Amino acid sequence: MSSKVYCIASFKPRPGREEAVFRALQALEPNAHREDGCLRYTVTRHVDNPFARGSSYPIVFHEVWADRAAFEAHCQREEIRHFFATQLEAEDGDIEDANVCVYTDEPADFDAPAL
Repeated sequence: MSSKVYCIASFKPRPGREEAVFRALQALEPNAHREDGCLRYTVTRHVDNPFARGSSYPIVFHEVWADRAAFEAHCQREEIRHFFATQLEAEDGDIEDANVCVYTDEPADFDAPAL
């Protein structure tokens, strides 16, 4: 098992703002890649595919961090806080909604004693 943290951050741009949101998120990648503990930080956009008919927001970040501390340090960086404040929290921001979730690859009972 590992202490890695996996983050999926999905974004719903306001109508007509998808390209602007995608570019703004791409602009966050270079600095994130330089952060201690960043293993993967890639923004993607939804594409239609007959073998994957699910629904989601059209822009999704796939992130892998070495551990929870690295992820939380990333979230507290001024560049990231500024992005959310101006793009999501501000009434005139380009993002209508976001869904950010964090996952682990460890089973729920990882530290449980063997029976």
